[in-house]
Amino acid sequence: MIEAATINTVMRTLADPTRRAVFERIVGSDEITVVELTRGSGVTQGAISQHLKSLKQAGLVAERPEGRNVYYRAEPEGLRPLVDWMSHYGVFWRERFTNLRTLLKEIDP
Repeated sequence: MIEAATINTVMRTLADPTRRAVFERIVGSDEITVVELTRGSGVTQGAISQHLKSLKQAGLVAERPEGRNVYYRAEPEGLRPLVDWMSHYGVFWRERFTNLRTLLKEIDP
C-alpha cells in the first residue's frame, strides 16, 4: 500500500478549498506567477504565497525563478500517491460490484 505519510500530506494539502483552487489555476496554465494567481482570487498575495509553500512541500508544484518573478507549474507526479490510493480502492469496489452482479443474477436469472 502507499506510504501513509505521503498520502496524508497530499490529501491534507488539497483539503483546503482555497489551496485547491490555487492548484487548479496552476494546472490550467503552463506557468503562472504569484501576481497572476492573486489577481481576481479575492485572496491576498501573502496568503497565495503560503498556499504555494504548502503545495510545493507536498510535491504538487514546482517553481522556476526568473529575475524578479517566480513561475509555478503543476507537478503531475505529486498526485501519484492519491492516484495509487484511489486505484487500490477502485479494485476493491469493482470486485464488490462484480460479486453483487453475480449474486443478483443468481437470485433473479
